[in-house]
Amino acid sequence: MESQDPYVNAKAHVDRVGAMLKLEPGVIEMLKRPRRELTFNFPVRMDDGSIRVFTGYRVQHNNVRGPYKGGIRYHPNVSLEEVRALSMWMTWKCAVVGIPFGGAKGGIICNPKEMSKGELERMTRAYAEELTPFIGPKVDIPAPDVYTDAQTMAWIMDTYSRHMGRSVPDCVTGKPLEIGGSRGRDEATSRGIMYIAAEAATRKKMQLKDARVAVQGFGNVGSNAARLLQDEAGCRVIAVSDSHGGILDEAGLDIKKVLEFKKETGGLKGFPGAKDISNQELLELECDILIPAALENVITEKNAKHIRAKIVVEGANGPTTPEADEILFKNGVMLVPDILANAGGVTVSYFEWVQDLQYFFWNAEEVKGRLKLIMTGAFTRVYGVSSANWIDMRTAANLIAIGEVAKAMQLRGLVP
Repeated sequence: MESQDPYVNAKAHVDRVGAMLKLEPGVIEMLKRPRRELTFNFPVRMDDGSIRVFTGYRVQHNNVRGPYKGGIRYHPNVSLEEVRALSMWMTWKCAVVGIPFGGAKGGIICNPKEMSKGELERMTRAYAEELTPFIGPKVDIPAPDVYTDAQTMAWIMDTYSRHMGRSVPDCVTGKPLEIGGSRGRDEATSRGIMYIAAEAATRKKMQLKDARVAVQGFGNVGSNAARLLQDEAGCRVIAVSDSHGGILDEAGLDIKKVLEFKKETGGLKGFPGAKDISNQELLELECDILIPAALENVITEKNAKHIRAKIVVEGANGPTTPEADEILFKNGVMLVPDILANAGGVTVSYFEWVQDLQYFFWNAEEVKGRLKLIMTGAFTRVYGVSSANWIDMRTAANLIAIGEVAKAMQLRGLVP
């Protein structure tokens, strides 16, 4: 039976790849288990004067290649199992693109859409108070994720800095430019997706110009990916969706106008000249490139056989189940896995951290150029392993990433 638990799916990938790499059973077990799991229950004073207790997590998976690194998400469905899986994927993501971080992830169970800015700040600072003993520039460096942003990181940085008695900009990434953020960080994940889509299209002998693109998820990653693919790559974005549903226009949507419409109305449905569709319908559209940029487990054994895209570029973490992977591969769909496809965010986070450590900052073109170099290089390496061994891209990416982490563990040795 197909599992919807992301941690079960994440462990299944490790078991499979560990066996292919002929790793010791004990090493495979170490790779599957996070090194540290933290659960915090903390009170927050709400605007109406009441006290509400929130639950937050931070899971630190592996740090043999460098400090823990990973985002913090605010969502009603945050769970320890989800955060475990995401922390593991962060370890592989950093390894596959060759940046010197390990993996971590955090989250708070809440509905940020129903909270005021003041409540969000108080909740964030309370969470940061709990986190402070376990994070730092050389220990664990948080970043934004689902429903968190540069302002969230500014509050965490300020809380941490107050404890240290000095400004510590390198304790988080994804900050505003004014307090040590990096140019290009806000669109880094999406720009990385664009570079990966271009590489995948080349391997498929497909022109990116006028390629039909469908994007599920119209948050920061999805909306910026749609905009960049349209404006810079010349793609025809035919469909986009958010949590309430999507819109379709075979002639191509004007993404700037769609963004304005969503800002004015709060949603996508009813956009002039477009047809309203469901998220499921978007996934099954006939298109050249499909970008699932929402949440986990949207492409499953049930709908994988209906996917008609030539290329799937995973903007979200874990949008495809292992069973669906096999179906897509058999059907000739090139799926570029999350640990490669959406690694642009953590790559520019690495750039931000490096800049903060040096107090020396790069211009936007330097950031874009360095990002393209890393993303295209990583794609070439993964595609090479995939082609040489007749295996899907996810397995190839995991072979590289898990192999790198296992090698680092072997070199460092076990603690007596």
